Parts: sequence; C-alpha cells; structure tokens
Amino acid sequence: MKASDIKRGNVVEYNGKVWQIRDIERSSPTARGGNVTFRFTMYSVPGAQKLDISLRADDELKETEVTRRAVNYSYMDGDNFVFMDVEDYAQYLLGRDSVGDAAGYITDGLEGCYVQLIDGQPVAVQLPPTVTLEVVDTAPELKGATATKRPKPAKLITGIEIQVPEYITTGEKVLVSTVTGEFSGRA
Repeated sequence: MKASDIKRGNVVEYNGKVWQIRDIERSSPTARGGNVTFRFTMYSVPGAQKLDISLRADDELKETEVTRRAVNYSYMDGDNFVFMDVEDYAQYLLGRDSVGDAAGYITDGLEGCYVQLIDGQPVAVQLPPTVTLEVVDTAPELKGATATKRPKPAKLITGIEIQVPEYITTGEKVLVSTVTGEFSGRA
C-alpha cells in the first residue's frame, strides 16, 4: 500500500513489527520537483510504543489484516483486562502492555469498544472517542474567582489526572476525550 493511500487507524507492518497509524502529517515542498512526504505517528501493536517515520508518497507499507470485534469491558482478571464480544459473548483478555495508556479510560461496563485481532489473537483495544469518568479529587472552586476559567487538576476514578474547569467539583462525572486525554464537558 502506498504511503499516500494510508489512513488513520490502518495497521501496517514496518521493520518486522505491526503498527497502528494514529496521526498523519502531509508536507508538500515548495520547490519544483520536490516530493510530497508523509510523517506517520504510529504505535506498536501490541505494546503501544510510539514511532514517528517519514515516507515519500510512493513508498510502500504492507497493510496487515486486522479483525475488529465490538466488545464491552467486563472485568479485571489479575493484570488482564477482560472484554466480552457483544455478538457471541466470546471473552478476550488483553494485558496491560497491550492496553497501554487506554487503561486510564476503562471503567466497569464500558461500551463501544473494539478489540483488534491478528490471526485470532487480541492485540489491541480501541476505545470510544469519549468516556464518562467520575472526579474523585479536585480543589474546591475559588469563591470570587475572576471570570477567567483557569483549569485545575482533577484526579479521576481510574487514577489518571486531567485539567478541568474551576467549576467542576469532586463527585461530578465528566466527559474525557480518549484521543487527546482532555476534558470535553460535563457528563
């Protein structure tokens, strides 16, 4: 598959490893005859190690066959996250190394997830774009604070910390983007 045809979310082989494309930057040189280059940000599957590479439009990357199954998060089994297939109730176990940073967004009963399988083996999980998480600790709103909404740190029920607007209080549920890791509204 040519670099110019690759889209976000594609899974490719590079240097003998499997990677998922997370971000693509296209740059066109201003000089005549210059080649268009694509800068790919990709993460290893499994393991979620980050790698940035640059390729010319005609460079080839081998696409890997990945099966996606719609799943809901069920429970932890030791260090493994257990997801259940919404159609046939099959269970998929993914270790912490396969889940990576996504672990901070996973709560009991989380729906709208996808497990990615290569040769029938679960290698990665794809979360919904936003998840609802409870704020377990944040500073109280400052009375008489100016109209500028300064963000403040808030610890969420899964243990991750994000910046939230001053008016958010402990015990509230907030929407968090699983793409950027940022606050995206009240739940």
